[in-house]
Amino acid sequence: MRVLVLFVLTLAACQGVPPANYPSVPPDFDVTKLALGPGDKVELTLYYGGGKESKATYTLDSSGQMEVQYIGTVDAAGKDPSKVRDEIQTRLADGYLVNPGVSLSVAERNSLKCAVFGQVAHSGTIKFTPHMTIVEAIAQSGGFAPLAKKNFVQVTRTIGQRKETYELPVEAIGEGKRPNFELMPGDQVFVPERTF
Repeated sequence: MRVLVLFVLTLAACQGVPPANYPSVPPDFDVTKLALGPGDKVELTLYYGGGKESKATYTLDSSGQMEVQYIGTVDAAGKDPSKVRDEIQTRLADGYLVNPGVSLSVAERNSLKCAVFGQVAHSGTIKFTPHMTIVEAIAQSGGFAPLAKKNFVQVTRTIGQRKETYELPVEAIGEGKRPNFELMPGDQVFVPERTF
C-alpha cells in the first residue's frame, strides 16, 4: 500500500504544472526599430525637384541588399530602417538629386524568426510576428507530438550578452490556468519528451 501511495505521489509530481516563474508582461521592444534582414520588404518614397515623388517597393535579397534607382546597391542588413533611410538620402544628395527627401517604411518583416524544435510536429524556424505567444508558436509548428512534455517547454532568449531560459507550462497557458508568454525574435523553443 505504501509503495502505491508513493507511486501516485511521484506520478502527480511529474504531471504537475510548474509555477509561473517567467515574464508574463509582453517584452518591451519596438519592432520598427529592429535591424533589417534578408526577405524584408520596404517601401521607399523619394521627394525631389519641386514636388516630384517616386515610390518603389524593394525586397532585400539573401545578403540583405537592394538595388535603389540612381545609386545602385544599398546594404541594409543589420541596420535599422532609419539608418538605411539616412544612407539613401546622403547618397542621393551626392550629385544625383537636389535636396532629396526620403521616406522608408517596413512593409513586411520576413527576416524575424523563432526556432521551435523537439516534440512538435514540424521542427524548424517560423516567422515571428509581433505579440506572438508561445501557444501560437507551437500551433504554427503543427502542435505537440504525442510524447511532448507540454507543461515543461523551455524558451531560451538572448538578452544583450546573456542567455535566459524559461520553463513554460504551455498546456496550462492554453487552458487559461497560467499567464500567457509572448515571444521575441530569435527565441528558441524546445519541447522535451516525456519519459513515461
